Amino acid sequence: MIRHLQAIASLSLITLILVCLAWEGWLAPLRPGGSLLILKALPLLLPLFGILRGKRYTYQWASMFILIYFTEGTVRAWADTGMSARFGMVEAFLTTAFFISTVFYARNSAPSRNAGS
Repeated sequence: MIRHLQAIASLSLITLILVCLAWEGWLAPLRPGGSLLILKALPLLLPLFGILRGKRYTYQWASMFILIYFTEGTVRAWADTGMSARFGMVEAFLTTAFFISTVFYARNSAPSRNAGS
């Protein structure tokens, strides 16, 4: 179970980084030729290595951190049009998958749960 949650969290985070880069870089940027919003992918690198290594503390704070991206995705899905709105929906979906997997990972990897094993 823990391995599956770690895989979902890792995959959704890496995919979100790639989607943010593609979205703001060339597929549907705010301005033609790209936008500085491509830099929004940089903060997503902060939890990446902790998530890949299964560090419980990273899962705990990243579950709250990702809500910023969820908010952006839902707002842009609602307010933007065309391809940008679709990317907003994808961002909201990926952040939801990441959030759920990180919360359950942190819950299931708690020291109190492992003490009886």
